[in-house]
Amino acid sequence: MTPTTPDALDRLLSEIRACRLCESQLPLGPKPILRARASSRLLIVGQAPGTLVHGSGIPWNDASGVRLREWLQLDRERFYDESRIAIVPMGFCYPGRGSSGDLPPRPECRATWHPRLIPLLSNVRLTLLIGHYAQAHFLGSARKPSLTDTVRAHAEYAPRFFPLPHPSPRNQLWLKSNPWFDTEVLPALRKAVREAMD
Repeated sequence: MTPTTPDALDRLLSEIRACRLCESQLPLGPKPILRARASSRLLIVGQAPGTLVHGSGIPWNDASGVRLREWLQLDRERFYDESRIAIVPMGFCYPGRGSSGDLPPRPECRATWHPRLIPLLSNVRLTLLIGHYAQAHFLGSARKPSLTDTVRAHAEYAPRFFPLPHPSPRNQLWLKSNPWFDTEVLPALRKAVREAMD
């Protein structure tokens, strides 16, 4: 694989941040939020920004991000070190609100930008797939019938991918119902993250 030049990635990120493809569909307007450097070793793929993240422009700058950093055992400084960690959600802009939470990520980001962006992250050693949408896209037919089954089978996707549930406070019941996540998955996750970033 040819190493990515920082200039090529920077040009693409500028293009993405100027994107207006879905402008008419976005209740708060377009504001693509993502972070990456050619040197990034860990890639975090979630769903799409929520309203707090849209407001701040900082990915995972909400209660979900607090929990995610706890899962990874990373402080804010290390988590937001773009030279080590890229954050590229399935949808780059806040998609709006539905009847039971935020709407799904807009499909245009995945179709338009992911095929150009992901190959430029040539130093990534591990990709965290957070939630159903990321797992469906990256794992395809290799994912299990449910998110729970996919997360439980995380070792099958190593060393390239690590599937996770969403760390949203809305998932508190799932976490309480699946105590094996804390005892079995989190230690493996932390080990995989350390190894990817070393």
